[in-house]
Amino acid sequence: MNLTYCLRFVWVFFLVFFIACPCFAGEEASLGRVLPLWSALPFAGILLSIALMPLFWPRFWHKHFPKVSAFWALVFALPFLYVFRSTAIHEIIHIIVIDYIPFILLLWALYTVSGGIYVSGTLKGTPAVNSLILLIGTLLASVIGTTGASMLMIRPLLRSNAWRVYKVHTVVFFIFLVSNIGGALTPLGDPPLFLGFLHGVPFFWTLHILPHMAFCTLILLALYFLWDTYYYRKEPPTAAPQDDPEPLKIEGRRNFFLLAGIIGAVLMSGNVKLGEVSLWGISQTIENLIKDLILILMGGLSLLITKSRVRKSNDFTWAPILEVAYLFAGIFITIIPALAILKAGKEGEMAWLIQSVQTPAHYFWATGILSSFLDNAPTYLTFFNSALGKFYPGSPEAQAVSALIVDKIPYLAAISAGSVFMGANSYIGNAPNFMVKSIAEEAGVNMPSFFGYMLKYSIPILVVLFVVITFVFF
Repeated sequence: MNLTYCLRFVWVFFLVFFIACPCFAGEEASLGRVLPLWSALPFAGILLSIALMPLFWPRFWHKHFPKVSAFWALVFALPFLYVFRSTAIHEIIHIIVIDYIPFILLLWALYTVSGGIYVSGTLKGTPAVNSLILLIGTLLASVIGTTGASMLMIRPLLRSNAWRVYKVHTVVFFIFLVSNIGGALTPLGDPPLFLGFLHGVPFFWTLHILPHMAFCTLILLALYFLWDTYYYRKEPPTAAPQDDPEPLKIEGRRNFFLLAGIIGAVLMSGNVKLGEVSLWGISQTIENLIKDLILILMGGLSLLITKSRVRKSNDFTWAPILEVAYLFAGIFITIIPALAILKAGKEGEMAWLIQSVQTPAHYFWATGILSSFLDNAPTYLTFFNSALGKFYPGSPEAQAVSALIVDKIPYLAAISAGSVFMGANSYIGNAPNFMVKSIAEEAGVNMPSFFGYMLKYSIPILVVLFVVITFVFF
């Protein structure tokens, strides 16, 4: 990355931002009203970097991707801080304290604990075995979350297919099912559903999405089985493992108790109210701080009690979680204007989108498309509140939610399904997607690029499937 061109880009963006944006220090909603849509260009820049640099400059990318992430973060943050001063400082600290740190801590804890569970024995990666692993992971996703299920199941899947030549499609369908669609049945499955739970949606209400989730899962599993059968028959006979089969055995079983501790901590943070404290001017709930401490404790205990031999057998390294931490630091900083504009609703530059959403099908696609590239939790919340305001204007939230979950089931189902299902449309649509990609690449799987994933897999498979779902359910 040429330093001169980088500095010129920063300078031009700084000048345009300074001239075009009024000096303003208001509340978060006001910030969304005043920010222009082009202020999200650095966010687009980091997405394009993730998409194109590994393809055209792989050596540079693998050596310098933390610097690329920092570059785009600074392109946005420097003019943003200069123009909006205290408001900008508040927004950056807010997204770091409230969103990024809990996000990374949860991923780190799940990654560390699941990395201490080793499934040994013979698992030959046949179409039937792979389909069974995908089904188990999909069902687990609603119990231990898409991230937990992904981190727990991806390594056994990769080991069972280590001898296969054709295995990229297996990891891709794993992202589709385990890392996304499987998390649709409970608030534990995916963050947007947990937000709905916090705002009064009953814990088991999300079972209304069971038909949608079952429809998706059965079609994708059937398609995968046919696809994998075709490639399995093309595998060279000499590639198959020749050793005698060994019985399955799970090592590091104590980590399952730590995994339960992580789930319990997340549930506690959503059900217990212990008040708030201020961290650098940002209000944080005490229960969330306790949750984060428990996550650190669970990860630390896993490192302490798990034998190094188990992690070595699991090919455990810190590289995937470090890659996610570096890249998502830049993503979280540069996503600030996009989220602020979205949260401004009809008063922001995406008012045309908010106002055009009328039917359940509209809610499904609007929530889903934005969740493919933005954080699906605030996207869910935006359209959730939009539906409350549309059908029950002026009503207290508790009363409006009670009516919405009974009288407008298709609307809330569309918002929920869109935010969860369509996170599979891109590598950054949901937290575990990029993690699974990194782990697979470290295991030697030649995963497709950002656009390659979309053009070869998600658009021709998922988007077509979502169109069918629209006609069947919405």
